[in-house]
Amino acid sequence: MRSTRRTTLRTAAVVAGAATVLALPVGSAFADSPAAPEPRALPGIEQPPVRPSADTQHRPAPEARAFVTVVKLADGSVAKVYKIGKSHFEADVFAGSVKLDTLVSRSGAASYGRSNGLHVVLHPNGTVTSWLDGAPKPKPKPEVESSVRVAMPDGRIAKLVDGPRGKYVVVSAPNGHVVGTLDLKRPSVQNDGWTYELVRDGKRVKFVVIDGKGGGNSWVYDFDGRLIERYAVDAPKPKKDHVRVVPSGGGTAAVVPARG
Repeated sequence: MRSTRRTTLRTAAVVAGAATVLALPVGSAFADSPAAPEPRALPGIEQPPVRPSADTQHRPAPEARAFVTVVKLADGSVAKVYKIGKSHFEADVFAGSVKLDTLVSRSGAASYGRSNGLHVVLHPNGTVTSWLDGAPKPKPKPEVESSVRVAMPDGRIAKLVDGPRGKYVVVSAPNGHVVGTLDLKRPSVQNDGWTYELVRDGKRVKFVVIDGKGGGNSWVYDFDGRLIERYAVDAPKPKKDHVRVVPSGGGTAAVVPARG
């Protein structure tokens, strides 16, 4: 009887374990590998207190997730994309209200996921592509480059560009001849007494035009082409010059200093 009872309990334990495996969430199909269970303390055995290590005490706080967009996937599910930091994106994949997995792209490396014939790729620029088994793999769409042209006070044209290579400005003469190109690595160009600069203002980049001939008057534009700031330098008062006096009856002209 004892032997029979032990066999029955052992069988029940195996059945319970199998039920636990079958009850795993759908998201386990997206995971690269299941995590190993953590060891548990046996009852009745006192465990030493866990003290935080020096690495844990000095570990920086995690960066906040900034929502970017929602992408509809090939099978009708969706991916919610978040930006965590520089060169770090995450995408939560949902089938209805069920979260399948989170794809993570860091330091220029793409992240791949697969579930029930659905393939999902989170690219390093935060874009998402997906396809189903048997369908051709889509190519990622090129990043969009936006640009705007500004007529500057010196009569030249500035093309302000925000694209895959970052923000940069091309300064041209009215006939199309390029005067200079500046970006954040080479943020200043001078030509014919005028200075053109890119300036960081927190997270924003501004384009500044300075009139060196006129004493330093300046105009500041954002990358939508709007004039957002203007600075005028007080012009020096003109010096009082000599005045030529010509007698009404003719004769020799005399030059006398003008009075204040």
